[in-house]
Amino acid sequence: MTAEQTKRSILLVDDDANDRELAQIVFAELASESGERADVRILPGGQEALDFLVDQAERPEQLPDVVLLDLNMPQIDGLSVLKAIRQNPAMSTLPVVILSTSRERADVQRAYSLGANAYVVKPLDYDHFHRTISSVLDFWTGQNQVNR
Repeated sequence: MTAEQTKRSILLVDDDANDRELAQIVFAELASESGERADVRILPGGQEALDFLVDQAERPEQLPDVVLLDLNMPQIDGLSVLKAIRQNPAMSTLPVVILSTSRERADVQRAYSLGANAYVVKPLDYDHFHRTISSVLDFWTGQNQVNR
C-alpha cells in the first residue's frame, strides 16, 4: 500500500468525555493492531466540528475520510451538524456515520433523511465498542472510495 492509501483521517464529534476517552483508547489499539497510523481528531461539540470542517473544506483533500457524529450534544446537536455538512457543497459528499446511544426510530429516520451514510448504536461494553469501531473504520477508511 502507498502512504496515501494507508493514511486514514477520522473526525469524532462527541460531547461525552468518557466516550471520547474510550474512543481514543480504541483508535490507539486499532493503530497498534494494524500498524497504520490514523489522523484522528476528536472534538467535544457541534460548533467545534463545524468550525473545523468549514476550515478544512477550503482544502477538500484535508477533509476527513469519515465523520463519526454523536446526536445528542448541547448547543448544536448532531442532526444540525449533519444538515450543515449536507448543505455545504464543498463537504456535501463527506461520509457521516451517526454514532449514538439512541435507538429511537425517529432519530434513525431523521438522520437518514438528512443524509447520514450510516447509523450505528454505541455499544455499552468495551469489547463490542472496539469491534464496532473497528468494522466502521475498516469500511469507511479502508474500503470506501472517497469522493474528492
